[in-house]
Amino acid sequence: MKTTELAIVGLGGVGGYFGFKLAQVYAPDPSVSITFVARGATYNVVKEHGLTLLSPEHPNSTTQPTKLLETVAELADIDVVIICVKEYDLEKVCTALKPKLHDNAVLLPLMNGVDIYDRIRRIIPAAIVLPACVYVASHIKEKGVVEHKGNPGRIIVGQDPQRPDYQPQPLVELLAKAGIAIEYQQDAFPAIWTKFFFIASFGLVSARYNKSIGQVEEEPALHERAQAIMQEIEAIAHKKGVALPADIINQTFQKARSFPYQTPTSLQLDVNSSKAQTELELFAGAILTYGEALGVEVKETRRIYEEIKESQRQKISS
Repeated sequence: MKTTELAIVGLGGVGGYFGFKLAQVYAPDPSVSITFVARGATYNVVKEHGLTLLSPEHPNSTTQPTKLLETVAELADIDVVIICVKEYDLEKVCTALKPKLHDNAVLLPLMNGVDIYDRIRRIIPAAIVLPACVYVASHIKEKGVVEHKGNPGRIIVGQDPQRPDYQPQPLVELLAKAGIAIEYQQDAFPAIWTKFFFIASFGLVSARYNKSIGQVEEEPALHERAQAIMQEIEAIAHKKGVALPADIINQTFQKARSFPYQTPTSLQLDVNSSKAQTELELFAGAILTYGEALGVEVKETRRIYEEIKESQRQKISS
């Protein structure tokens, strides 16, 4: 029986949550070998104490992976790589991964953003890349400790449009066996873009004004800016042939109303705490790049992007 070699790259909130589930179930199972790739202090803590998940699903549980590595360059003979890094590390990780992969290796990126598939494909043209959308409320509480709240994490995964010969169902079953809520949709891009409508529009406006999701939805001027960004995203998605509901903008505002009024966005927190690296480029950068490539006007996104950049420059200089 061949062992499936599966690696989780990045043990932040997403990688730690799903990696924990995989390692806990498959540690005693010779059919699947789990490798964690973690850097610096996280590597040291997990090596000594294991990975801890604080979650209603697994109260105060700790697990050990089959293998723990400090760099992607140490990987060998990997069949599946689950990529859970911040978007600003994606190119660097893919460049390091490329020489380690065989042509039928599977990459499953569990990341925000609508351009993740394209960015991986530019660097790694031969492997199988599965478009995916992830929902999980988890974060790093401290090095080697991930805290999860709310509903169980969920993954929607689709077929690689460039490798229709590969059927993802066996991988979906492998993850589901670990207690992961995962759904296969042949075309996962509508799910990815539907999530992006919300996280990009509300992320950008909340970051610009340091206002909560409820305030962006309720205050007319902020609501209008969020809607204008959604309209630009909708025009891009239409040009790319992504099948979205006709009332996607209304659905997005309805989703916003489901959050507690004072809920901040992660981009808002990062920008307004002057964090050195944020996901501004993941949201605005993707809209600007696709807009230029497809001939779609994205004036509102460009304007709010420049406003946020200017506020960041002022904070650095003050």
